[in-house]
Amino acid sequence: MSLWLIGAIALSGCATAGLFWSFAMALSESTKTATGVYEDEMTNTLESMFLFIPAKKLVDLSIMAAATVFLISMLPFCRVTPLWLPFLGGLIAIFPAIIAFHTPKFIVRYLKARRLERFNLQLQEALPMMSNALRAGFSINQAFESVAEGSDVPMKQEISLLLQQLRVGVSFSDALTALEERVGSEDLTLVCTAIDIARKSGGNLTEIFDTIAETIRARLRIHQHVKTLTAQGRLQGIIIGAMPFLLGIGMIIFKPSLMMPFICSLMGGITLIAVTALVALGGLMIRKIVTIDV
Repeated sequence: MSLWLIGAIALSGCATAGLFWSFAMALSESTKTATGVYEDEMTNTLESMFLFIPAKKLVDLSIMAAATVFLISMLPFCRVTPLWLPFLGGLIAIFPAIIAFHTPKFIVRYLKARRLERFNLQLQEALPMMSNALRAGFSINQAFESVAEGSDVPMKQEISLLLQQLRVGVSFSDALTALEERVGSEDLTLVCTAIDIARKSGGNLTEIFDTIAETIRARLRIHQHVKTLTAQGRLQGIIIGAMPFLLGIGMIIFKPSLMMPFICSLMGGITLIAVTALVALGGLMIRKIVTIDV
């Protein structure tokens, strides 16, 4: 072998190694950035729910869950031949790994949605309480104190924090704005806007609170009615989306000699990827159809 050929092979090897190193470094930096964004989002969400759990632990849990699911999904493809089988397995295993990575975030978002729903239910009870307090001659701050004393979480937590901010010198408008941004409720935005306008330009807050409370009750009735009408569509979407995967798992358990050669083949891997993509697309479309803003 000539010296020129050896040099060309060495340069090609160095260039390939450098390319893989650059790709690995870029992937590492992007992963750190994405993890930082993920951690910041989780921190803000947990703090808004008064759950003082270190977001770093949830991020670590997400990474561990993703790695575990990825390795388990790769087990059927851990073979030397054919050479393309591990790459196909990695491409297939990345989908459940991504789902496992985002599962803690989905759980936190679900808990936040439940908390917001409970807050809106409590808000329609708190407004008549504030209206009665104002009729009795209380100030708006005292009306908020009566709500904090007579309510449960999450209303008690949010109003108590509002009152604490007022005691340390935060202006009323800024405290209301912080409450509105922290809770993220459209009904609360309507209440805060009415209070701010009434304080600046004057107005009968008791009548405003009664009107807003009746509006919230009507919206909740319509929302529950829509939720009932779309329950069948949501259930159909869950069943149809889960059915291919449940049937596949059942066939793997009861007929492994039939399913494993199919999964470990090129057409089987392509079929799994196509089915996963189509099921995800169908689920998004069904969710878009049954989600109706009231």
